[in-house]
Amino acid sequence: MIEGETRRKEIIETLVDAEKPVSASKFATRFGVSRQIIVGDIALLRAAGEAIVATARGYLLEDEQDKNGFISKIAVQHQREQTEEELQLIVAHGGEILDVIVEHPLYGELTGMLHIKTVEDVRSFMKRYRKSQASLLSELTDGIHLHTIRYSHKEVLQQIKQSLAEAGILFEGNQ
Repeated sequence: MIEGETRRKEIIETLVDAEKPVSASKFATRFGVSRQIIVGDIALLRAAGEAIVATARGYLLEDEQDKNGFISKIAVQHQREQTEEELQLIVAHGGEILDVIVEHPLYGELTGMLHIKTVEDVRSFMKRYRKSQASLLSELTDGIHLHTIRYSHKEVLQQIKQSLAEAGILFEGNQ
């Protein structure tokens, strides 16, 4: 078993080189420790200032290059059956869906990290959703929710909004 400090250094090195998220289970197997030990390591690394993001598929390190793009929030509303369509429309125009946000009456703002960039990411998310039989956060709010979107050019956001509006998904407040 590798000592904690060395293990955390190797976790960062792995995330720097990773092209896709790395799960806590994969780290745990690699280092011969429990998944919970890895979760603790990640918490310590984040507290030390590392820009580690937890997604449903695992951990990733925020890429400095991505920070050069634009980030906006969009409001949407749709039924569960339109979830895949919504995600596909956003990535088809070059948007990355960073998260989903809902306003809960008891807990306030709830955020789920997504980091969906590609059509394959959408398929993977939908497969996990169907397999888990979990509820979507948007089901708590009659389908109304926000997404934080990262995109390369301002025109991309307009294309995304237009496509979502045409599909009846963009929330425009007068519905």
